[in-house]
Amino acid sequence: MRRAMPRRRPSIAVTLLLPALLAACGSEAPTGPPPPSAEALAAVAPRPGADRAPLARAVDALFTAEGIGETRALLVLHDGQVVAQRYAEGFGPDSRFVGWSMSKTVTALLIGLLVADGKLALDAPAPVPLWQRAGDPRGEITVRHLLQMRSGLRHQENADPVYESAEVRMMFGDGRDDMAAWAEAQVLQHAPGSTFTYSTPTSVILADIAARVLAPGGSPAERRQAVAQYLQTRLAAPLDLRGLTAEHDRQGTMVGGAMVWATAADWGRLGELLRQDGNAADGTPVLPRGWVELMRTPSPAAPDYGGALWLNRPSGGDRQVLFATRGPADAFALVGHLGQYVLVAPGQGLTVVRLGKTDAPDRPALVDRLADLVAVYR
Repeated sequence: MRRAMPRRRPSIAVTLLLPALLAACGSEAPTGPPPPSAEALAAVAPRPGADRAPLARAVDALFTAEGIGETRALLVLHDGQVVAQRYAEGFGPDSRFVGWSMSKTVTALLIGLLVADGKLALDAPAPVPLWQRAGDPRGEITVRHLLQMRSGLRHQENADPVYESAEVRMMFGDGRDDMAAWAEAQVLQHAPGSTFTYSTPTSVILADIAARVLAPGGSPAERRQAVAQYLQTRLAAPLDLRGLTAEHDRQGTMVGGAMVWATAADWGRLGELLRQDGNAADGTPVLPRGWVELMRTPSPAAPDYGGALWLNRPSGGDRQVLFATRGPADAFALVGHLGQYVLVAPGQGLTVVRLGKTDAPDRPALVDRLADLVAVYR
């Protein structure tokens, strides 16, 4: 009886050549990123002005990638049209999101309107009564200095320990009942105009100035009503900002450095206003001519900051708020605590709104993901 011959194993040479043989037969494994899921594609318009699949992957990554925190709302506008929109569970188009430091930009728009009305002068001494006493060096601080965060006042943001931080003391500590008075009482640390110091109290000073101009000598209720009505008439109504609202302290001062709320669509319309050089979607002027250009002009004390806008430029130091090394050079942004962003790239006709919760250690990874999205539009 013949023995069965043992089965031979493929030689090493055949094993090494197998991929090439498969390729020759048309069986090469697919390369490149996998196609986006149905859920990812559902968030993107059929014709978004760029390749749809890469955009869908970039949008999806902002909701699913690890190490970037929690995205709660994302809105992408291209040439004024919404081309991608997605919300996390529990949030939707009617949800209002606090802007945190994006509120500073809304305050800067308020100031621009008052300048256009002739109620404020950019380069005149800021009308803060406490600073107008003879010999007070703070009398040299101008409205422009405040807009560009170079007042020179001792406002130490993000201090350690946190309870010593200027914005925390002003909003939740000894300054909470009269935030503007606390902010305005701080001494000079630098000569006015000389040094960039990012500061939430500075924007509260601007909000106080607006209230003094609109309701001189008014009660807290009158101050609150005057500023709210002015914002509604001059900004919210022309732009259809249905969810725009702001918080005020006990003296009726708008908390203009942190506590403006709006829907994702509202934040997107504000980004579009800036992309369109101060005009509404129908071309109607809302901001004075040249105001957006002023806001986008680098501060003499900080090349990556303008007038309440972060610019996509190197800081000249180790600060990295946006993604200057990846461009585009004309991009700018509203940026808020915990990862709130309204990114505007005029050359790409692009506005991107990201709202959510991202702690400081994860912010660089989040910014990289946002840069990936912007890069889809080349």
